[in-house]
Amino acid sequence: MKKKVVGLGEVLWDLLPERTCLGGAPANFAYITTLMGDRGIVASRVGEDSRGMHALQRMKELKLDVDHVQRDPEHATGTVRVELDSRGVARFEIAHPVAWDFLEWTTDWQQLAESADAVCFGSLAQRSGESRATILRFIRAMRPGAVKVFDVNLRQSYYSREVLAESMRMADILKLNDEELPTVMSLNGFDFSPGDELGAARRLIEAYDLKLVCITRGGQGSLLVSGELERGGEVSEHPGFQVRVGDTVGAGDAFTAGLVHEYLRGAGLDRMNEVANRVGAWVASEVGATPVPKSRLERTLAGIG
Repeated sequence: MKKKVVGLGEVLWDLLPERTCLGGAPANFAYITTLMGDRGIVASRVGEDSRGMHALQRMKELKLDVDHVQRDPEHATGTVRVELDSRGVARFEIAHPVAWDFLEWTTDWQQLAESADAVCFGSLAQRSGESRATILRFIRAMRPGAVKVFDVNLRQSYYSREVLAESMRMADILKLNDEELPTVMSLNGFDFSPGDELGAARRLIEAYDLKLVCITRGGQGSLLVSGELERGGEVSEHPGFQVRVGDTVGAGDAFTAGLVHEYLRGAGLDRMNEVANRVGAWVASEVGATPVPKSRLERTLAGIG
């Protein structure tokens, strides 16, 4: 049965040196969610400008549900200037303020929150007070048992201790990368010893009553630590899959989508880790965050067959 999974937050255009691509973690996440067989829904806001109309059209082409994307008559659609280093790793310069800084609480979003099986939200979309209040209200409106995933995305100066702490308190699953972990620990007043990712994850689980912490390590795989013994083991490490990198834009969002897909089906930690790494590696091996599987074989290798 298809699950109703929402990507909540920013939708924008990634302005890369040689091309312009639809981006933003919620759209990237919802796209892979849809490829994996669930109903990926984008809850965001775009401007009533050419970029906004193009974003809506592009999301429809990707078979995403855009019925809950708000239109803003006053603010421009979001953009991010992306620079890639020699390894294909992205650095971002994010326009501000833009339409997704003004997410509005509506009856439509109330109904969406009450009916969703899972939501993934991040820290970037909470950079404005208005959008932050709407995101937190969305999460509070979700029914008991719905899965709430906080995907940390520390960009520029658009985060704070308060945003991170409150988001973790409201989440079931915390996902962050190994570069973000020391900052998250420091801002929360926790000691962190380099190399002690397991200890850090357990500290976060205890402090925020989390069900699962996921720490990604780029091309070196990931660590999952569970607060739920019924998940078939408390710890799972995966070495990752070695691929020729196209670029890393969207790979982390794809990883999260794979993780959530399996979590919703009661998978154990090792299964979640395997699928999430496969999907993330596939996106990293392609150019852009929303690649189209070219064959049945590629779908199977990516874990989305």
